[in-house]
Amino acid sequence: MWRTGDDTSLVIRTDFAHDDEWAELRAAIVAPQTEDGFMANVAFVDDKAYEGLTPAALLKIVPAGVNHVVAFLADELTLAHPDRPVLVVNLDDGEDGYGTTFRVVPSEMWSVQNNLSLANMDWDEFAGGADEDGIFRGFEE
Repeated sequence: MWRTGDDTSLVIRTDFAHDDEWAELRAAIVAPQTEDGFMANVAFVDDKAYEGLTPAALLKIVPAGVNHVVAFLADELTLAHPDRPVLVVNLDDGEDGYGTTFRVVPSEMWSVQNNLSLANMDWDEFAGGADEDGIFRGFEE
């Protein structure tokens, strides 16, 4: 599941009561989101072994030596909410925000995943850009 030296981020399904919504979410995440065709570089994990996985539990299973800066959890809120806000977990153990979270709509996952994986932007820029409800919906133009 975890790949060393790879900038692919994992989208881990933690809720198994919403099959249709999971399929819709996956399609929305991989759809090109900009005129230039930018999209999130992700791998989907659909394994009941991760049912109910929390950010704290996720941090305990990340192997040493992987370069993943973030992981995305598709939890019950993600799949039940009309905007499908995916939970973003900070895996960068060099940051003060290790283990912190915010949510992102699928259409903005490319921006979060691409920019954090390449270190073009910082965690705080996205987390600070979240709306009052804790969901990042993109930067205002």
